Amino acid sequence: MSASSSAGRSSRALVITLVLGAASASLYVLLFFFSDRLTELARLTREGDKLYALVPLAVAMVFSFIHGAFTGHFWDLLGLRAKK
Repeated sequence: MSASSSAGRSSRALVITLVLGAASASLYVLLFFFSDRLTELARLTREGDKLYALVPLAVAMVFSFIHGAFTGHFWDLLGLRAKK
């Protein structure tokens, strides 16, 4: 494998990691800004509108996917891998 191929792959991995990190940080900012609305949805759920219970589940799934992908790419970028 040539050095330029390795450098290209490394810079691509860095860009992906930075994009996923920015997406993860953005999700936390959005969660902060919309926390009042999420609290209102929780109140509505307790009052009987059970469909709103799906909203926190969807939010948790999106957080899990984005933050998990970021974390995986971050550790790979640092060269840390699980034992096989």
